[in-house]
Amino acid sequence: MVNFADRMDGMKVSDIRELLKLTTRPEIISFAGGLPAPELFPVEDIKAATDAVMDEQGRAALQYGPTEGYLPLRKKIVERMEAKNAIHTTPDNIILTAGSQQGLDYVAKLFINPGDVIIMESPSYLGAINAFNAYQPKFVEIPTDENGMIMEELDKVLATTENVKFIYVIPDFQNPSGRTWPLERRKKFMEIINKYGIPTIEDNPYGELRFKGEYQPALKSMDTEGLIIYMGTFSKIMAPGYRIGWTCANEEIIEKLNLIAQAAALQTSTIAPMIIAKYMDMFDLDKHVDKIRETYKHRCELMINTMRETFPPEAKFTDPDGGLFTWVELPDYVNTRDLAAIALENNVAFVPGSGFFPNGGNNCCMRLNYSCMPDERIVEGVHRLAEVIKAALK
Repeated sequence: MVNFADRMDGMKVSDIRELLKLTTRPEIISFAGGLPAPELFPVEDIKAATDAVMDEQGRAALQYGPTEGYLPLRKKIVERMEAKNAIHTTPDNIILTAGSQQGLDYVAKLFINPGDVIIMESPSYLGAINAFNAYQPKFVEIPTDENGMIMEELDKVLATTENVKFIYVIPDFQNPSGRTWPLERRKKFMEIINKYGIPTIEDNPYGELRFKGEYQPALKSMDTEGLIIYMGTFSKIMAPGYRIGWTCANEEIIEKLNLIAQAAALQTSTIAPMIIAKYMDMFDLDKHVDKIRETYKHRCELMINTMRETFPPEAKFTDPDGGLFTWVELPDYVNTRDLAAIALENNVAFVPGSGFFPNGGNNCCMRLNYSCMPDERIVEGVHRLAEVIKAALK
């Protein structure tokens, strides 16, 4: 028998990745993945940007590059974070990663020893739970309401819990719940972490995808103590296939992340960041993001309105102001893992909710994605799912 490391005991197959294997079947109406709409990918513009990179810097694009990533793109990220999030930083405070996911793994490797405590929202992003799990922490979940993490509960936990290494949060259009923290809650959060000196990962893959209401300031924009480790990505605003994200943190943390990246991967892609930077020179990324927001707004409203018309009153769900997801809660006696299997028999896929809770349980929830299905399939899929839910409630 092969003798694997102990950390493998806590690692499990991602529900989402397994479901995505099934949803490649054309008959499946998939609300399962967090996939951007592929018809919105700027294929022709990216082709033009790629040609320009190869014509102007082809040999450099195919060579190794610095561990922290292509400097012109890091400069553009700094400018964009200033304009969109009111975050004041420098390229030296940025490291490029293979999507935000690699950043989560790097930060986990930097901070977590076996048995350390990690604080997360309840529920929280499954990919982060899996990334952290590999390093064998203990998870403490903070309850949430319609406005996100409940700050009084966070304060109580930090006052009574030893060895907390960091907090992980998604304040904007949270995955999986779709909820967004209001300004007062953000201010209270910063007050609490400053009091206890706890580093925090602010994961913000969806922040530019607001289609209702007013933008809220990033936690990082309020960070006076260097405690916020901010993560962003081009996956949701341009193309996930490039796998280019970034981490922004204080100098000490970035220095350590560079050491980790050197050992793990040497660097991210050279050519992908060069193409993204050239695309931003040649074309209007903001205009492209506006098109994405408009499409997601329409699809979200279509899904929510169809759910209101067809779901039974026992099914409670969020009405997000942006992002990719809505979150459904059913009565406790309904097991959405069983429901997912029945839904697949009816050619509809969703992600059961239990995997989004670091310590398990909560089997009565589900996450639905509205970004990557056309109108008629959203309507048909919600109708089918409503019938499956009604049958389970009987």
